[in-house]
Amino acid sequence: MAKIDKSLYTKDQYRALKAKRKADKLRAAQAESHTLTNEIPPIINTNTAFVLGNGTSRLSISPEHLKQVGKVYGCNALYRSFCADYLIAVDAKMIVEINKTGYQRKNQVWTNPNKLFERMEGFNFFQPSKGWSSGPTALWLASQHNYTTIYILGFDYKGNNEGKHFNNIYANTENYKRSDDTATYYGNWLRQTKKVIEENTNIQYIRVIAADNIIPPELNNIVNFKHITVDTFEKMYSLP
Repeated sequence: MAKIDKSLYTKDQYRALKAKRKADKLRAAQAESHTLTNEIPPIINTNTAFVLGNGTSRLSISPEHLKQVGKVYGCNALYRSFCADYLIAVDAKMIVEINKTGYQRKNQVWTNPNKLFERMEGFNFFQPSKGWSSGPTALWLASQHNYTTIYILGFDYKGNNEGKHFNNIYANTENYKRSDDTATYYGNWLRQTKKVIEENTNIQYIRVIAADNIIPPELNNIVNFKHITVDTFEKMYSLP
């Protein structure tokens, strides 16, 4: 790969090109393997984001630690215990809950337009409406912000108890199903996530999963996407 001639670019263009080359080099090295691996990939600290779904696989990972090394995009009830850089909630009941606390007046909260929310102050609205679930919508929003690497956590797909029961950190709390309810169908989440990844080939996506999480075949053979275990991720960032 030829050396970049700085004189041909502005400072911002040079930085962007250099970051893209790093990402291209990483993708090329990973092109032959798209399955779960314990190999620790190189960390790009300067342009990293973390998108947090609320699957139980991320319970051991502290969002506070993640915020020290990148931007954090979270979903729904995450706001109850942590202030993400961007909170995404598309369920009407959750927006009503958030509005009661006034959280959106001091923090960025994004949702879809809805007549129910018209008089609520402080929310940011997707224009046009995405019409997607919160997790994939959060991933889409992060992808609009030109990160080099995006880690995806808590996108478990599989239910708890051998896939039978509802898998969510906030199960048994207000506006969530019970932990013994039937697992939620994940097909729409999966299709929406896959669409985002395939449309943003300049971004390296890494899904962080528990050792017993499923790897849907739809997510195989995507050049800019891979899986690592929670244990590997924690070693990468020296998380306690």
